[in-house]
Amino acid sequence: MGRLTIGSASVKLDDRLIAHLELVIVTKLRRHEPFVFTWSKDVSVGGGRESQWVQPSSKIDIRFDKRAKIPINPAWVEALMATANSPSGLYVVPEPDPAEAVDPIAEATWPTTSV
Repeated sequence: MGRLTIGSASVKLDDRLIAHLELVIVTKLRRHEPFVFTWSKDVSVGGGRESQWVQPSSKIDIRFDKRAKIPINPAWVEALMATANSPSGLYVVPEPDPAEAVDPIAEATWPTTSV
């Protein structure tokens, strides 16, 4: 379990999740796009959820428990980015199966014409 700290708020999360959140957070901040990040709090600290406003001037500390590089699932990054771009802001969604990711070009149906 790694740790993600934004301002004075901190949450322990799985390293794999943190690696994917890091990509989304860095991308949003690089674009100067502030957003709200919401996560569920563990029942050991009272449960519920917590939200933090994230902007380019926010102090962010990302710590991984393991040193190994984590393989990235592009479909999960896309799903997390979709939440970050929504009015609700960034929140954790389940990791999709990378094999089930749909390629919009490959799945396109083209009109056919009869000659």
